[in-house]
Amino acid sequence: MRYAYYTLAFVVVLLLSIMGFRGMKSTLPPIEIFSDMEKQAKYKPQAESKFFADGRADRAIPAGTVPHGRTADADPAFLRADDFLYAGKMADGSFARNFPVEVTDTFIHRGQNRYMIYCYPCHGALGDGNGITKSYGMVVTPSYHDDRIRGMAEGEIFNTITHGKNTMFSYADKLSPEDRWAVIAYVRALQRAHNGRIDDVPLEQRGGLK
Repeated sequence: MRYAYYTLAFVVVLLLSIMGFRGMKSTLPPIEIFSDMEKQAKYKPQAESKFFADGRADRAIPAGTVPHGRTADADPAFLRADDFLYAGKMADGSFARNFPVEVTDTFIHRGQNRYMIYCYPCHGALGDGNGITKSYGMVVTPSYHDDRIRGMAEGEIFNTITHGKNTMFSYADKLSPEDRWAVIAYVRALQRAHNGRIDDVPLEQRGGLK
């Protein structure tokens, strides 16, 4: 057994003699067991490269590239610099009314498609809050036909879809900004239809009503 202790002591002394104590300074380079993390095959800024014909490692920005970010003066060259489109707000920070894009039949149908996927389970097909989740105990889903929501600015609805509110989670990871506006356009269509009258329908289209 004593030989085992001798061996252990020898190993400890050997390790200390090679690696030293914590905090000791050494003029020798450190021992690298896995050197690939320290010495990577990469080009540094402004370095030369024999791979490219012009000998430069730095490459020109591809044509049509748009910088990502925001600037203090809301430079339109930067993505998401449009507060109306991407935040639903005006320059003074208030919620915007109306839409930042043209509302067409195609746009509304796109909103209907996204609504039926993401909004219908809770808000119902008619936007009255009677979705399937109500059968499972979620009884606080508001109706889009409440005066509060009917009078709400489109930008505030956009903000709710983007960031969520109360028990509603954010849908920013599921709906692009354009799709969020399309959903809002469809919600406005549901509200209009809910309180619509026969006189609101053009004469040439009334024959298709049931």
